[in-house]
Amino acid sequence: MSDHALLSRRHFLWNSGGGLGAIALAWMMNQEKSAASTKHSDTVLSPHFPAKAKRVVQIFCVGGVSHIDAFDYKPELERMHGKSLEGKGENLGFFGQPGKLMKSVYDFKQHGQSGAWVSSLLPHLAGCVDDVCFIKSMFAKSNNHTPAAFQLNSGFTLNGFPSMGAWLSYGLGSENENLPAFVVLPDPRGLPAGGSINWTSGFLPANHQGVAFRTQGGDPIPDLRTPSGILPASRDADMKLLASLNRKFAADHPDDGAFAARLRSYELAARMQASIPEASDLDSEPESVKKLYGIGEPANKGFSRNCLMARRLLERGVRFVQIINGSTFVSPRINWDGHENVKENHDNQAATMDKPVAALIQDLKQRGMLEDTLFIWSTEFGRSPVTQGVGAPGRDHHPSVFTCFLAGAGVKKGISYGSSDELGYFVGENKVTMPDFHATILHLLGLDHKALTFYHNGIDRRLTNVEGEVVHGLLA
Repeated sequence: MSDHALLSRRHFLWNSGGGLGAIALAWMMNQEKSAASTKHSDTVLSPHFPAKAKRVVQIFCVGGVSHIDAFDYKPELERMHGKSLEGKGENLGFFGQPGKLMKSVYDFKQHGQSGAWVSSLLPHLAGCVDDVCFIKSMFAKSNNHTPAAFQLNSGFTLNGFPSMGAWLSYGLGSENENLPAFVVLPDPRGLPAGGSINWTSGFLPANHQGVAFRTQGGDPIPDLRTPSGILPASRDADMKLLASLNRKFAADHPDDGAFAARLRSYELAARMQASIPEASDLDSEPESVKKLYGIGEPANKGFSRNCLMARRLLERGVRFVQIINGSTFVSPRINWDGHENVKENHDNQAATMDKPVAALIQDLKQRGMLEDTLFIWSTEFGRSPVTQGVGAPGRDHHPSVFTCFLAGAGVKKGISYGSSDELGYFVGENKVTMPDFHATILHLLGLDHKALTFYHNGIDRRLTNVEGEVVHGLLA
């Protein structure tokens, strides 16, 4: 064949028809012939000290859950209902439409032996309070959803920085080479604001990017199956040619780390052809477990499947699973952004989240997995104790104090750490910033947040930038 008739490498990859799995298989079949590629392997760090947690599952409630309508009971707010807010300085809301103080739109009761206050919004999570540690003094830098979500996920309000899951993949790797170290399960209704930037690997090698499953139905990972129209003989020939191209390119570019990272991603894709169908097979679960999560119940909008799938992935060695509750900002809202009517909004969202998340905590606990799994429930900020506009029933964004909670490995059970002030407007004591939050999570996984670094553009970058202290007061 003449040289001018040969396809370019880029054109061949585009038209080979085998998908990522086929490309990966070619590389796997010829690994023993490609020793040069080992020069590109990224350093995988070991824990800096013995870890309490082996794995992490994070619930990210998109839109800003109202702390004062969920977990942070404020009797003084009831007394001040309908009055003007005074003595707190400038309005912190996004839209700058201050109204009057509004008491919680839900009744609060104490639950469990710990006596934790939880509103009627979350009856299922109320049954888990003795297993969790509430952090009622969280503080965020931004009152805008997308920058605040970026800070929650990456430590920075700007985009392009590695997400926490990517840092854990880089620092600890996966316990199962047939599955990704970092998996994201988006809300079946759509992606959050910022999309895949929320689980980006940033400047870390590309193989640490979060693998987002398709949760609306069908195969969880697109393009893993070889197209039915490709004959085995043709596929084998493609594989041999592609392998030779890869070997030559790797030999000609021994310092191309990005190419090596892509090949490792393709290699993982090939292994996932067998591992993903088994891991995502919820039909194999007992009916009692499916009932616990609410599988098939319309109210949770399919979110229950994500929570059960998360448990299956954690069982099989995935290091970090992020489950997203809430989607982008459309009308009517399908997230926790209760500007117009906080009760109507939160009623709808809690119906999707409360039962499945409580079930996940209970399921992990009864299987003995909560002992070495760190459970994170988080939102990017809270909501204001004043209404958004006079006489309105909604609440604006509120970054200056809000609530998240942790449970599981190495975390104290049945306590609240920190507090907001009498109205839930500012931190009252023991402020926990996002760098503090991230430093504590890394610590529970055996990682020193100051030592987990990656050299980029002349700087030893880290998840916590130049800030952050481990919050020892919530550690068991």
